[in-house]
Amino acid sequence: MPGSVQRRLGTADAVVLGLAAMLGTGVFAVWGPAAAAAGPWLLVAVGLAAVVAACNAGSTSDLAVAHPESGGGYVYGRERLAPGAGRLAGVAFLAGKTSSAAAAAGVFGSYVLPSQPVVAAVVVILVVTGLNTAGVRWTATSAYALVGGTLAVLALVVVSGLLGAGDDTAVVAAVPTEEMPEPVAGGPLGAFTAAGLLFFAFAGYARIATLGEEVRDPSRTLRRAIEVALAIALVTYLLVGISLIVGLGIDRLATETTPLVTLVDTGPSPSLGVLVRVGAAVAAGSALLSVLVGVSRTGLAMARRDELPAALAVIGRRGTPWRADLAGGAVAAVIAVLAGPAAAIALSACSVLVYYAVINLAALRLRPDERRWPMWTSWTGFVLCLALAALLPVLQVLMTVVVLAIGWMLVTVLGGERSR
Repeated sequence: MPGSVQRRLGTADAVVLGLAAMLGTGVFAVWGPAAAAAGPWLLVAVGLAAVVAACNAGSTSDLAVAHPESGGGYVYGRERLAPGAGRLAGVAFLAGKTSSAAAAAGVFGSYVLPSQPVVAAVVVILVVTGLNTAGVRWTATSAYALVGGTLAVLALVVVSGLLGAGDDTAVVAAVPTEEMPEPVAGGPLGAFTAAGLLFFAFAGYARIATLGEEVRDPSRTLRRAIEVALAIALVTYLLVGISLIVGLGIDRLATETTPLVTLVDTGPSPSLGVLVRVGAAVAAGSALLSVLVGVSRTGLAMARRDELPAALAVIGRRGTPWRADLAGGAVAAVIAVLAGPAAAIALSACSVLVYYAVINLAALRLRPDERRWPMWTSWTGFVLCLALAALLPVLQVLMTVVVLAIGWMLVTVLGGERSR
């Protein structure tokens, strides 16, 4: 059909694209602040983040099968709740994922060119935007290599942590010191704060749902891809978390800005630390590659409904919404220049939790024959998303509220003007 995105992705492609978004910036950037927040409750926080992710995955997969089109939570909120709910989900997704893209680019720049990290961040955003405009198949093929490299590096970290704890040798940080927003320190509330930050590392499976129009056999592919990608990510994060605790200890982990690099550098084979630095850059590029596609597909869905400029709905000769791709890359570049990776991660986590709260509410409107997951998982996901978002650092919560309120009003006004 003219103007439609081509259906050419299989289950393996969708799984890898989801992993490319999950096994990226978060696993290299959130452990320090999460440990500072949770203290000895860190592994509990990992488990809590996984529970929220699993509940959200259930709601997302059921809705994705019922609505196999680009747009994710934006479409689900509109169709199952109300246009205003869809707008909130769309704005939250765009805010969260452009912030995530900026964070990924910032981590890439810090590892690749620490003397000029912002320049490197902007350059990598431009390169990845070019790849995305070239077509989803190219993006999926690239993601295979990126995900494989990231998993190999994380395996090295796990082995270093489990086979020998690091010594007390001081290690020069691979990235500039940047303080995360001050979280709640220790205890059950700290575990919730840490879980909110760790959820940032799980949220990439939303990338799969936004490919509803581009996968073959959506009813089978979307459900399987989300579940498999989430399971692989959970096992990976648990192994990395355990290795960091064994190798560094909670107290030291809480003070490290680059704990994975520190663990290998102070372990039995410090010369392998360079591989972790390269892996961090590769993982950040992988996340950026996938996240920006999700941003453009949500922008495409909103433009089709006249809640973003109609120009963003144009499909190019390569079957991609190239104008939406360019717009998403431009916004991510601006955020990368104005904010560091740490601030971008906190803003992204809060926005994405709001996005999933809407998705869980929308899933509660599914008929019994449309559900594969029980209704209680959607209720649990909704409550936990709101709790984790509220317990993130206060400044980032307030910033998220302001951004979402302004964004919602703008798309509402634009949609109202177009409907007249």
